[in-house]
Amino acid sequence: MTEPPAGDRPGRPEHGDPPRRWTLPGELLAEVSGGPVRRSVRDWAVDVLLFGWALMWWALIGFVDTSGPADPAFPPDWVRAVDVPLGLLSCLALWLRRRYPMGLAIAFLPVSAVADTIFGSLMVVLLNLALRVPWRPALVMLGLYLLAAVPYMVLHALPQEGPLVVGFVVAYYLAFFAWGVAIRARRQEVLRLREDAARARADHARRLAETRRREREAIAREMHDVLAHRISLLSVHAGALAYRLRRTAEEDAPPPAPAEIAASAQTIRDTAHQALEELREVLTVLRGGPAAATAGMAPAGPGHAPPPAPVTPLPTIAEVAGLVAEAEAAGQRVRFLDSTDAEAAQALRSPVQRTVYRVVQEGLTNARKHAPGQPVTVELGGAPGRGLTIVLRNPLGSGASPGPEPVIPGTGSGLTGLSERTALEGGTLEHGCADGTFHLTAHLPWPG
Repeated sequence: MTEPPAGDRPGRPEHGDPPRRWTLPGELLAEVSGGPVRRSVRDWAVDVLLFGWALMWWALIGFVDTSGPADPAFPPDWVRAVDVPLGLLSCLALWLRRRYPMGLAIAFLPVSAVADTIFGSLMVVLLNLALRVPWRPALVMLGLYLLAAVPYMVLHALPQEGPLVVGFVVAYYLAFFAWGVAIRARRQEVLRLREDAARARADHARRLAETRRREREAIAREMHDVLAHRISLLSVHAGALAYRLRRTAEEDAPPPAPAEIAASAQTIRDTAHQALEELREVLTVLRGGPAAATAGMAPAGPGHAPPPAPVTPLPTIAEVAGLVAEAEAAGQRVRFLDSTDAEAAQALRSPVQRTVYRVVQEGLTNARKHAPGQPVTVELGGAPGRGLTIVLRNPLGSGASPGPEPVIPGTGSGLTGLSERTALEGGTLEHGCADGTFHLTAHLPWPG
């Protein structure tokens, strides 16, 4: 039976979850998942193995070793009588080592001074002490164990073997304690690495969310800049045609000639076509740049659709004049003043030129929306090393006016998008009303 994905298993972390829980310590799994500590299959196997280790030493020392002590009078008879039972109880007590590590270490301390048969279980207690008890209490308990064991070993061994026995006991105690320290250090390293991985995943998710937010903002800016201008032109042309027809219906004006209606319809059609072309251009760039439109194309053949038309180049500063001409053709009165050096302006970076185009485009669109029929002044000035300045001014709308109805209402996001766009290029955008005139001013860097 196939194990379900990590994200579908209840009670498991979604990312980086261990694929085989039974191979890891239960305490480590509890740290990872934040749940209660439960023995894993690995824990049961280790506990059985350590219990068998302690039981083996208990049997060897209690029933197999016949060498006897160096001094027949030491230890006393009562100690010999309780040695084997205490050793067996110590083996059984090892099953509590995970729950009561410090309590078990304290209980073993007096027993370790009189009993031989707890040698194996005592090693497990020392390992457990280093693994689960804070460092300072663990080191204190280790020192107490050494103080309790050395005198007993010296009295129990032959005089000439005393130093050797003491060295053996100290080395054995320290070896098992060091083993526990090594296991503890490895677990802490695993937890640290996991925390680092979780932090890296969180940072990646945050950066991904930020990137997606910036992408959404870029798409919103491009959609608004492209569509708002074209749709406002559509609305102007359609509104003018509707106005002429309404005047005709009211018998205030002669009917428009069929050629005029056809010309207006053709203008509306051409403007809609341009809007779709510019929308396709923006989508192509956002999906991978202009090269994405032509990369990997094969010649059209039977059963194959023809390749798409080439992508229209992105707008530049040289196209601002054409933008003004389009607005004038739609009936908008525009005064365009350009004092820049055309050749030097063409050397500006493409994003800066596109920003200049979008600022003028948005200013003309806003004038059509909010001040229909009012004249607009567009000024373009600057020089390398002094920066580039774009200024648009138009009188505020005077309410209802004879002529076509106002175009579609604004969304309020155009100027916000322009501010973001100019800020991305290291520039600033200012707008406001003063003395009955709305002004829009953008400053962009122009390196010398």
